[in-house]
Amino acid sequence: MTNLTALLQQLEHERARLASQLENLNRAVSALNGTGSRQRGRTISAAGRRKIAAAQRARWAKAKGQKVVSIASRRRKMSAAAIARIRAAQKARWAKWRKARKSA
Repeated sequence: MTNLTALLQQLEHERARLASQLENLNRAVSALNGTGSRQRGRTISAAGRRKIAAAQRARWAKAKGQKVVSIASRRRKMSAAAIARIRAAQKARWAKWRKARKSA
């Protein structure tokens, strides 16, 4: 019985070794075919690329002794009238929601 157990363990070990070799062979074939599973990295937004490019330009300008252009983002400001319209619309939405909730 122990001889049979040892034989079974030896066969399982051989199967694992062959499976590993087969996996390596499959990876090699797919790499040669160009069909391997490539892991894609994260993508960066256009705004992020612009910031990185601006920072690099600023570093080069500083290294060359040129005028360094600020890379701070320029935020657009809304007018007071635009903010007032947004507030009024939001208040109207909440009033409508409260009225619908109260009647239900």
